Amino acid sequence: MEQTILIRPVERRDLAAWRVLWDGYNAFYGRSGETALSEETVLTTWTRFFDGYEPVHCLIAESGGRVVGLAHYLFHRSTIRIGPSCYLQDLFVADAARGAGAGRALLEAASAQAKAGGAVRLYWQTRNTNAAAMRLYASVADPSDAVTYRRTL
Repeated sequence: MEQTILIRPVERRDLAAWRVLWDGYNAFYGRSGETALSEETVLTTWTRFFDGYEPVHCLIAESGGRVVGLAHYLFHRSTIRIGPSCYLQDLFVADAARGAGAGRALLEAASAQAKAGGAVRLYWQTRNTNAAAMRLYASVADPSDAVTYRRTL
């Protein structure tokens, strides 16, 4: 029997479940053990979701009463649009829940939140080796021709 997926804003009671997913997400991107985010960074990220002055938000996916996914998104100004842009910074679904629609549901909910917040576009990135995510993303959005560069300061 297929489980219903509920998408909702994160609540303070979700800290432990969010942390498991957040740690899994960071491990996927090589941030674990000696390269893990500092506890200060993790807790600052968590508290931003509940600060009305922060443009950072978190949605949670629940299935069968368990938190199985997260999406972090943020609003920012743009030099080419009057209204805000919305960046989906993080999207993660627990291994055991993949393929059941939580990722798609989180993307749709983040899109709805972006639109409600005045954004005309939601955008995100992933590693070019993340084939499973890229299949999902290609089914709901157009790929960008941009190449991302970063400089550590």
